Amino acid sequence: MSLPHAILTALLEKPSSGLELTRRFDKSIGFFWSATHQQIYRELGKLEAEGHIRALPSDQPARGQKKNYEVLPAGRAELARWTATAQDPKPMRDPLPVRLRAAAVVGTAGIEEDLRRHLELHERQLARYREIEERDFRPGQDGPEDRLRHLVLRAGIDLETFWTRWLRQALAEFPEVPGQDPA
Repeated sequence: MSLPHAILTALLEKPSSGLELTRRFDKSIGFFWSATHQQIYRELGKLEAEGHIRALPSDQPARGQKKNYEVLPAGRAELARWTATAQDPKPMRDPLPVRLRAAAVVGTAGIEEDLRRHLELHERQLARYREIEERDFRPGQDGPEDRLRHLVLRAGIDLETFWTRWLRQALAEFPEVPGQDPA
């Protein structure tokens, strides 16, 4: 996935300013694809220069006013092209499993506490996703767009469920692992 495509998606859902996009990223797309405020503004400039988006006209002077952007036909076509293009899955890159593997060699000092911290973080994220599901996907909301958005949220729920289950399992096995002092 790329940031420009995430921005095009968000703008097609709702024309927005850069600040609004940043806030929306923190509450939705950002769960899967994060971006800083600066990255979003930089990409908005590139997308505008490429003719994929435009700033909506404003009744007020532009100086100091936030710009709201909308997707142009070329941007919609680019997003459709990208959506239809096959992509291979990306391998998971998380340092925690590698750290556990290293702990088997150099010792487990400090890792159990971090496993508990990770479990707490994943439990919180899982609770957040379930709140979003309850709030935004009530029975009867079963249009094609709703089903696809819910499917994306379900992926997040399933991923957090995996991590919480795996971390509990790791912590249950932990007392059986001899702690070694690093040499």
